[in-house]
Amino acid sequence: MRFCTYQTKGEARLGIVTGEAVVDLQTVARRKRLQGVPQDMLELIAEVPTLELRALAREAEAWAKAGKASLPLARATLLAPIPRPRKNIACVGRNYVEHAKESGNAPPEVPVFFTKPPTAVIGPEAPVTHHAVTQQLDYEVELVAVIGRRGRDIAPEKALDYVFGYTIMNDVTARDLQRRHLQWFKGKSLDTFAPMGPWIVHRSAIADPHALRLSMRLNGEVRQNSTTANMIFTVARLISVLSAGMTLEPGDLLATGTPEGVGMGFTPQKWMSIGDVMEAEVEGIGVLRNRVVAPR
Repeated sequence: MRFCTYQTKGEARLGIVTGEAVVDLQTVARRKRLQGVPQDMLELIAEVPTLELRALAREAEAWAKAGKASLPLARATLLAPIPRPRKNIACVGRNYVEHAKESGNAPPEVPVFFTKPPTAVIGPEAPVTHHAVTQQLDYEVELVAVIGRRGRDIAPEKALDYVFGYTIMNDVTARDLQRRHLQWFKGKSLDTFAPMGPWIVHRSAIADPHALRLSMRLNGEVRQNSTTANMIFTVARLISVLSAGMTLEPGDLLATGTPEGVGMGFTPQKWMSIGDVMEAEVEGIGVLRNRVVAPR
C-alpha cells in the first residue's frame, strides 16, 4: 500500500498509488462509507485501522483498472506525503560506520539526534534552493520511519509495531553552517532542505526495513550506494531510545541516517551547484527527485 498526497485544482488530496495510477482515497472512502473520511495524511495515519486501509487499497485497485477517480501517476503533482508535519522531523546523525568515518568521527555509542523544522519540507520534483548563505551544499539519502501509534518508553522488541510505514528524505545540508554554528540545526534546516516522498509505503509491504538498498544519484552519477543493513542502530532501537521519557505520536517522522558517499567525504570535496539534480532512492519505496535552483 502506497499512500500519497497530491495536488489537483489547487487542492491537496489523499491518494493511493496503485500500478501507474493515483486513485483519490477520499472518494473511495466515501463510497465505501468509511466512518470519518480522513481529510489528510495525519488523519489517515492516526484514525484508519489497518484492515480498513487494506479494504480501501483493494477498492482503489479495482477503480484504477476501471479508470474511475484515478489519475495517471506520470501526470500527478505529488506533494510531500505529510506536507506540514506537526512537529520537527527527528533525525539521526552518523548511523552508518563508513559515513561516520568520512565525516572524521568515530561511530557513536548512542544515537545522535537532531531535528529539522516543518518549514524545510518539500515534495518530489520541488526545487531545492541553493541559499546564498552557504557555499557548501550537500545531499544525504535516508530511510524515514513514519510513526503510527502514540507511545512512550517503547521496548525495542515492540518498536516496529509503532511504525505506520516508510518514506524517503533527502537531508540536504549546508556543511559550512553546520560547522560554523557548532551544532547541526541551522545547517540542516533552511527552507527546502527536507525533500520527502514520493509516498508512504505501509509497513506491511516492507518485510525488513534493514534489508533495503538505498542510493543517491547526482546528475546520474551514483554517489551513495549502500544498504540499511549497515545501520549502527536499527529502526527499532532508534524508536526505543527516542521514546524513552518522550511521547511519540501518529505522524511523527524519524529519519534514520545516511551512508557514506556525501559530497563532504570526497577529496577534494564535491559540493552541489545550481542546476544539479538529486535522485534519492530506497528499495521498495521509490525515487525522490529534486533539482537545485538559485534563490529567488
